[in-house]
Amino acid sequence: MSERKSKKSKADIAKQFDLPERQSKITSLLNQAGQAYCICRSSDSSRFMIACDACEEWYHGDCINISEREAKYIKNYFCERCREEDPTLKTRFRPQKRENDEETVRDDRKKKRKEKDHSENKSSKRPSNKDGCGDCSGCLRYNDCGQCDACEDMFKFGGNNKLKQKCRQRVCIKSKKSSRQSSSNRVKKKHHERETYEPEESISHLQTMEPRQCYGPQCTKAALYGSKYCSSQCGIRLATARIYQVLPQRIQEWSLSTCVAEQCNRKALEVVRSGLARAQAALRALDQQHAALDASVQRAAAATICDTGEKEADDETSMYCITCGHEIHSRTAVKHMEKCFIKYEAQASFGSRHRTRIDGQSMFCDYYNPANGTYCKRLRVMCPEHFKDPKVSDTDVCGCPLVKKLFEPTGEFCRAPKKSCLKHYQWEKLRRAEIDMERVRQWLRADELVEQERSIRHAMASRAGVLGLMLHSTYNHEVMERITGKANENGKLKEGS
Repeated sequence: MSERKSKKSKADIAKQFDLPERQSKITSLLNQAGQAYCICRSSDSSRFMIACDACEEWYHGDCINISEREAKYIKNYFCERCREEDPTLKTRFRPQKRENDEETVRDDRKKKRKEKDHSENKSSKRPSNKDGCGDCSGCLRYNDCGQCDACEDMFKFGGNNKLKQKCRQRVCIKSKKSSRQSSSNRVKKKHHERETYEPEESISHLQTMEPRQCYGPQCTKAALYGSKYCSSQCGIRLATARIYQVLPQRIQEWSLSTCVAEQCNRKALEVVRSGLARAQAALRALDQQHAALDASVQRAAAATICDTGEKEADDETSMYCITCGHEIHSRTAVKHMEKCFIKYEAQASFGSRHRTRIDGQSMFCDYYNPANGTYCKRLRVMCPEHFKDPKVSDTDVCGCPLVKKLFEPTGEFCRAPKKSCLKHYQWEKLRRAEIDMERVRQWLRADELVEQERSIRHAMASRAGVLGLMLHSTYNHEVMERITGKANENGKLKEGS
């Protein structure tokens, strides 16, 4: 393949050019191998070259300061020697319409995207002009001046390219005039279409300089400009007189007519009151259970240990603690699990900045921690951090009430030693904690019901207020007939008397 490429003739190379109007010039140039041309008088044809349309002499673009991109816009080029011989010869330029090659298509797409992105901010940017007419001095110039503000802002002149504008001397003069005319017309149009302020219709009849009578009761003064009254005192007196005139009738209508919302509120209030009664009854029952527990503990304290002689069978089974995971004997499992729970529970704290205030009750620990400034909110009987269990002596009796069929009390209690009774371990502590937890639930329920009652009463009280009766009222024909009937009866009785 390399041999074929190297064996290509000059004629084959000339056929690859797509410029039919310059085909003869290229062939003649290739036929003259080794001939010198251009002002540099060299035979180098690897660089960009342009031919004079009069003498058909070829010139290097960098020798005569014409780039390949600028040559695309030259229609007829004449060298300096031909122009000196014939002053009528002048280089002519095409209108700056770019060809549809890949680079120009990309540039056009980028410009369109920029115009779309910045269409909202048209006032801050210059309007996009067309390429130009192609005949004026701005269109015919292809070099930047390097002195205007647009050139100083360009990268090639050491600027930051913030303006992104063309050189002032390369802007088309005709398009500049047309843009000025269009902008002036646009400003005039906006000024012409500006809306004028017009006062509202409701107060337009009050904004007159002619004297008007004040609307106040028994007032003979003239009203102020834009107002119905001569002063604010007259308006207040008129509003007071209207309230005294309308409000008694509205109150009478309210007392005679039934309100559905009022009926619903009364039903909801009854439900709340019944819930409060149930919560109070549950609290009284819990107080009785607490008193019965104290009585059973005192009775067990006065009793003596009674040895039944029954020995527990030796059980060699074992289990694992759910807290620490160690293997323990089944007889001591309850004690071990209780100690593990107390150990891990003491590591956490449950506090609040407010002390519990319940009259006659001391369910919570409420131990003050000066470091955090909080009160402990554990149950007093279950707090392992601040309240420890009292020591158990050898003579203490268990005292747990005995039951039959799981729920029926027998009236007797366990007389085994409290130290060795694993069947009823910590029964008093667990029972007191159960009662206190139920108390907490009932108090929370009662507090919620009290809040509901307060909101219902507030709604009922605000429904029949002065503002509500004056604004939110409907005309009830049946009630009005009763009122007028009573008024007529009272008038007839007065006339008869």
